[in-house]
Amino acid sequence: MSKYEVMYIINANVEDDKRTALIEQLAGIIANEGGKVLKTDEWGLRDFAYEIDDMTKGYYVVVNFEAENDAVNEFDRLMRINPNVVRFMIVNVDDRPEPKEGK
Repeated sequence: MSKYEVMYIINANVEDDKRTALIEQLAGIIANEGGKVLKTDEWGLRDFAYEIDDMTKGYYVVVNFEAENDAVNEFDRLMRINPNVVRFMIVNVDDRPEPKEGK
């Protein structure tokens, strides 16, 4: 399994209880596909640098997880069709270069 990080933005108009349920639902997609959620970090409501679809704010969430490629593809597909997810980006953490040590 490879390690991944996904950052996604939830529409700011989603109510707190529905937002919590959505975050759990999205984490459940990874688990149902055989992956494992390592960490979920909610950054909260933040202003956008520019307007997206007439919105100026969104709720940011970062999730670190391990999964196979098929699970990531299914997660990507379901994120694209979810009307409450404004934007998202999945990054393969295994592909990141190792940090260089200071002199």
